[in-house]
Amino acid sequence: MRPDDLNERERRVLEAVIQSFITTAEPAGSRTIAKRFGLGVSAATIRNTMSDLEDRGYLFHPHTSAGRIPTDRAYRVYVDSLMPPARLSAGDQGALVRELKGEHSAIEEILRAAARVLGVLTQELGVAVAPALDGAILERLELVPMTADRLVMVLVIRGGMVRTIFVELKSALPAAAVASVGQVLNERLGGLSLGEIRSSVRERLRDASSDAVESELLNIFVQEADNLFDLPSSGPDGLVLSSAQMLADQPEFNSNEQMRALLELTERRDVLREALRTRHGEAGITVTIGGENADPKLSNFTIVTAAYHSGALSGVIGVMGPTRMPYQKVLALVEHTSRLVGDLLH
Repeated sequence: MRPDDLNERERRVLEAVIQSFITTAEPAGSRTIAKRFGLGVSAATIRNTMSDLEDRGYLFHPHTSAGRIPTDRAYRVYVDSLMPPARLSAGDQGALVRELKGEHSAIEEILRAAARVLGVLTQELGVAVAPALDGAILERLELVPMTADRLVMVLVIRGGMVRTIFVELKSALPAAAVASVGQVLNERLGGLSLGEIRSSVRERLRDASSDAVESELLNIFVQEADNLFDLPSSGPDGLVLSSAQMLADQPEFNSNEQMRALLELTERRDVLREALRTRHGEAGITVTIGGENADPKLSNFTIVTAAYHSGALSGVIGVMGPTRMPYQKVLALVEHTSRLVGDLLH
């Protein structure tokens, strides 16, 4: 949103009120703004300007004090056109690199590390959504005999993800037959998405082998394809959250009611999962502020996310916090983290 209805003085006063409230969590009065921000006008002029901004829906009185705080509309204008360009400090860049480029190989570990470090650096709730795997491309698979009646199938997904699935056998099979079937599966299924494999595996493996033993094993993959190639994301819902403790320490959650609302969001997870579900394909940074969120349970929160990509895999990474958020720092951190996650998955 461009504040086309705001003149230069109103823009500067509004930016000052927002920055003051973000920093102090206290309503900003005209004398405070005049003293801290050096706008070159009197406190009386600032007070009149703040009154005009309130009349137009950018500020409001939280109670009978003289101070005012920003509305969702004010934060939207700030993010879209008033906020200075987001720049990441060298210290924050170093912290991200150290945390994400440690001993992490599986995508779940990378996402947990990313959500955790975002939570620490922003003092908000770090969030991430693992890639939806239906469109993930099978790079290769390996069949590893474990016991006489069990194999492990190792699926390597393009982009670096690895999944292991146990395959139950009706009887012991020769190692040579297992190796031969593994070769057939790679030749006929490699390069396909998991969704394509599930829908077409019967046709693709038809007449794949004339050997009775090999055909018996291949038939298991045909009959069990819906289970063997339907992989969950990370965890039961694909949602990764950092600790809510830092967010809980913010003044917005001082009351028991506010704390209960926060705990319900982090424990039930369905509201957050749904809010993040549609953001996979969105380019750049996505910021939804307060009432812009579709679910009323999120009306006091801002969610900042960016998509990460690795081949056919994509997901989102970001933070959730109260609408009083250090937007400049948060946007820079989320954008940089999404790029690092994508690079690591490549």
